[in-house]
Amino acid sequence: MRIPAHSVCTAIRDDIVSGVYERGSRLTEELLARRYGVSRVPVREALRTLESEGFVVTRRHAGACVAEPTVQEAADLLEVRMLLEPLGAARAAQRRTEAHLKVLRGLVRLGQERARRGEGEDLRSLGGWFHETLAQASGSPGLIALLTQLRHKIAWMYAVEQSARPVDSWAERGAIVDAVARGDAERARALTAQHAERSTAEHRLRRPDLPGRRTAPGRPVRSSQHGVNTAGVRH
Repeated sequence: MRIPAHSVCTAIRDDIVSGVYERGSRLTEELLARRYGVSRVPVREALRTLESEGFVVTRRHAGACVAEPTVQEAADLLEVRMLLEPLGAARAAQRRTEAHLKVLRGLVRLGQERARRGEGEDLRSLGGWFHETLAQASGSPGLIALLTQLRHKIAWMYAVEQSARPVDSWAERGAIVDAVARGDAERARALTAQHAERSTAEHRLRRPDLPGRRTAPGRPVRSSQHGVNTAGVRH
């Protein structure tokens, strides 16, 4: 059975995000095909997709290599996220289904319970699922794809610290779901923007030794002179 290129792409992307392949390392079709047990054809297609997403670059005389994002590129991702997530929430208020609401409310309920118990690892996973579901509720395939790609790249470049006020953070998510349930697009947009702004301070570049001051808590100064070294975690 031929394994589809998108499955190979997902596997390679996950390994890049988790740090299996270091920044700047070569990605040869032969070695990748052997690692994932596929032919070189889906590997070649996967590398093209990953290059379009910014995870891979093609270098002269070296071929495909893992990209080496700059501090500026990392900072830009958080700014783009703060623009797109509120848009997704506003769309969700207009297009969500009852199934979306059921999942979102269930995640908020679990998140609030885990927050009261101080179960940080569970909260990270629940937070990721919450934002994935909220994006899906937007009913916009293009926007969903962009937000999914953003989450992958942010997880690649940043570590997310445990919120100092997890109960408040999940109360914010609950308020977002209430606005979405009421169909109040502007309220959903505003609450999501506030939540994204606060959560930005919990993000830390995976290379703490990179030189440069910070413009605000958790927000690095933009600079294109230094690569961001990383080993990914889920966002």
